[in-house]
Amino acid sequence: MSLMQELNRKALRLGVPLSVHLDITYRCNERCEHCYLDHDDHGEMTADEIGALLRDLAEAGVFFLVISGGEPLVRRDCFEVIQQARTLGFNVKLKTNAVLVREKEARRLRALGVEQVQVSLYSHRADVHDAITKLPGSLNRTLAGIRRMREAGLKVTLANVLMRSNFADHVGVRELSAELGAHYTLDPTITPMMDGGRSVLQYRLLSDDLRAVFRDPDLVGDAESFCAPPPPVDDEIREGLPCSAGHTACYISPYGDVYPCVQFPLACGNVRRDTFLDIWKNSPQLAEVRSIRGKDLTTCSSCSHLGTCTRCPGLAYIEGDMRGSSSADCEKSFVRTGIPTAGMLAQSSAGHPRRPAPGLVQIQSL
Repeated sequence: MSLMQELNRKALRLGVPLSVHLDITYRCNERCEHCYLDHDDHGEMTADEIGALLRDLAEAGVFFLVISGGEPLVRRDCFEVIQQARTLGFNVKLKTNAVLVREKEARRLRALGVEQVQVSLYSHRADVHDAITKLPGSLNRTLAGIRRMREAGLKVTLANVLMRSNFADHVGVRELSAELGAHYTLDPTITPMMDGGRSVLQYRLLSDDLRAVFRDPDLVGDAESFCAPPPPVDDEIREGLPCSAGHTACYISPYGDVYPCVQFPLACGNVRRDTFLDIWKNSPQLAEVRSIRGKDLTTCSSCSHLGTCTRCPGLAYIEGDMRGSSSADCEKSFVRTGIPTAGMLAQSSAGHPRRPAPGLVQIQSL
């Protein structure tokens, strides 16, 4: 067992929120077409409120802190927030589009000891990347920021979200990542808006493109093993947790709202009214999330994919039931293995399936 696995097991056993994702603003200098956020400022936390929250998080036992947005660097006090977090001993990861990272900012991030910086990069071609961000010149500015951070000695990860418009470019982005000395990650998931709006789902990959991703050995390693039928479901899987959300991790919005995860918009409390630790320990909503095991899932408990599916309870919640299936994850499991999921079969037999996301496979008859 790795050190991280042991740390997570211990945190779970002790009820410690090991990791917190904190968005300090939803404002952004880009307007990415697939973004799930409302970028208007509806009263984000002040510097003093964030400082008090960071102290509460430290007291609660949080170690890993992701600082994100929106674009966190549009807050003029972003570096002060990072400095406070580092003074309190947090391992800090920053998510930014790097447009505002000049040499001074890169050196300061390195001096503050930021563990890692994650930057979204949609294409190696300016016309494609800039069309997604809706900010002319954004690719060149982002690449310049990445190079400055690498020159300063920072670890950088390029996050390549795959959509219909940039699917053909992931090879180019991966090659560019290697050239920059950055780590590369790929994500084919487009999530609904935080308010449940589904218009952004039109950008999701078509099933044929998703199938190509799952069969690319450069992306998944042993494609034959990755796409193999799921192994039998045993009692350990049935008694297992669907996700770490709400168990060892959670998300806090710029307005102080606490959620199990950034993709799980179930409001569990607000740190402007109660302390974080009180919410973490006593929230009825978090208690409900923590009570769910694999065997409690309404449809997925009987699914052969239960042990291997990437099912997100937050996406299931947005579709209407945190104990239900997520159509996006059903699609991934089906496209990966060729075996229909219990959720897909249930929709087909019901004769009135839930509204599928654009591009998702629909099983009509089997």
